[in-house]
Amino acid sequence: MKFSALIFDVDGTLAETEELHRRAFNEAFAARGLDWHWTHDDHIELLQTTGGKKRIAAFLSRRGEDPAAHDIASLHRDKTDRYTALMSEGEIALRDGVAALISDARAAGLKIAIATTTSRPNIDAMIRATLGGEASELFDAIAAGDEVAAKKPAPDVYLLALDRLRVQADRAVALEDSLNGLAWAQAAGIACIVSPATCTQGDAFPADTPLVGSFADLGGIAGIAERLGVSA
Repeated sequence: MKFSALIFDVDGTLAETEELHRRAFNEAFAARGLDWHWTHDDHIELLQTTGGKKRIAAFLSRRGEDPAAHDIASLHRDKTDRYTALMSEGEIALRDGVAALISDARAAGLKIAIATTTSRPNIDAMIRATLGGEASELFDAIAAGDEVAAKKPAPDVYLLALDRLRVQADRAVALEDSLNGLAWAQAAGIACIVSPATCTQGDAFPADTPLVGSFADLGGIAGIAERLGVSA
């Protein structure tokens, strides 16, 4: 089997972003005079809920508060503004091996895409900050979480990415960092390689999961093909 597309998740895969997300959430809460503060452990637990607005709602429900009593959409927009500003100030970097994989995929004639539950403004800000260009110019397709109704572990965003790439699922390989992401890719019928991020080191990955400590350990596109028993 020959694969022709490489699809990247964003948070935890392209870059270690979760501590920056947590910082932006806490800054947004403080700016509104809210007595909410997410610790590292709080944030790890809340990551089981995908999507920032849903995460805030889950947090409120756990506190016994009615999420409908707060303007969650507005609060999340403020958080997104703070998060993208932090990235533009240089508070982010690609994980080891990611830039080389993107370059290697291009040289091999593969299509590359992003499929993520994060929002499009977050994607654009990260790519500008880390790769110095526009995401729409550097990737053949982008599928963002604010474009589909169902988020992880539903396969909707991956299916959207495949549609935009015009590639069949068995011709694509996904790169992920979490158990949710793995399930998400597999539900779309896509082979997946996982390199756990700091926040997902404790995920209980199935024994047959193709795992690497760092994307730099893959050995490029040829290494991906070898691990999955396909050709590139």
